[in-house]
Amino acid sequence: MTAPLVVLGNPLLDFQADVTAEYLAKYSLKENDAILVDAKSGDAKMAIFDELLQMPETKLVAGGAAQNTARGAAYVLGAGQVVYFGSVGKDKFSESLLNENEKAGVKSMYQVQNDIGTGKCAALITGHNRSLVTDLGAANFFTPDHLDKHWDLVEAAKLFYIGGFHLTVSPDAIVKLGQHAKENSKPFVLNFSAPFIPHVFKDALARVLPYATVIIANESEAEAFCDAFQLDCANTDLEAIAQRIVKDSPVEKTVIFTHGVEPTVVVSSKGTSTYPVKPLDSSKIVDTNGAGDAFAGGFMAGLTKGEDLETSIDMGQWLAALSIQEVGPSYPSEKISYSK
Repeated sequence: MTAPLVVLGNPLLDFQADVTAEYLAKYSLKENDAILVDAKSGDAKMAIFDELLQMPETKLVAGGAAQNTARGAAYVLGAGQVVYFGSVGKDKFSESLLNENEKAGVKSMYQVQNDIGTGKCAALITGHNRSLVTDLGAANFFTPDHLDKHWDLVEAAKLFYIGGFHLTVSPDAIVKLGQHAKENSKPFVLNFSAPFIPHVFKDALARVLPYATVIIANESEAEAFCDAFQLDCANTDLEAIAQRIVKDSPVEKTVIFTHGVEPTVVVSSKGTSTYPVKPLDSSKIVDTNGAGDAFAGGFMAGLTKGEDLETSIDMGQWLAALSIQEVGPSYPSEKISYSK
């Protein structure tokens, strides 16, 4: 089964729980941040997963940022329009992820690791903020040859979405898709995903950046990019950072910076635009975890449908608003259709 939208990311099972500021401090974690941990390193933060399982209020949710985006796009586009690539273990957790994708209408093209468990992410919620602690597990073992085995899906795709977290796994796989997109004039959308990506994986990001026709990031990720790449502008000036990215790009590029409830900043060679976020009564906000993934899902659905940039951004904001009224990175069980 071919589909117009191909997504590449790190499939994870989210362990989601409300915690206190003291709990974050116990592990030296920050609000609205994301870090990687490794079971082999003996990192003390690995204990978080066992602790969360002991908390009766902990929710297990199918996650992984790009996988959330894939399901968001499918929520808008319908079944059979999105293919998702990633690596999982041969266990009950991957079966759960597969079932969630099937229900959402996403075709899962998992590379299965027989001796490594499916990756997991602790989403630690404090109020409207969240801190992510990720053990990639099997997600860390995706290889480009898995794309080769299903290259017909790549060739049939009209556009691509890459979760920045995959820069920690296989930049080669991203480049393979990027080269195909470039040679065939297909949109190639890259999300920075987390502030640590520009800092810790700067070289990998620099390698794939030239292929991206669209960049999506939030204000923290933009600030991290500015610092890591030593741009000659204030790291809080979203417009200036975006303009530098566009100016330095070898390909025509559009940069989209979200900023919570503040207007979305969009910069391309055509100039700068801002798109106000429609206000949502705080009493309706249930969970902001995954709001950025939902924005990307709505935006990608717009591009896939052939909508213009303004409409696609509005679709992103609309889907994000729906998502934060649900628990976890999810969408209403009854389908709600987009309208301006």
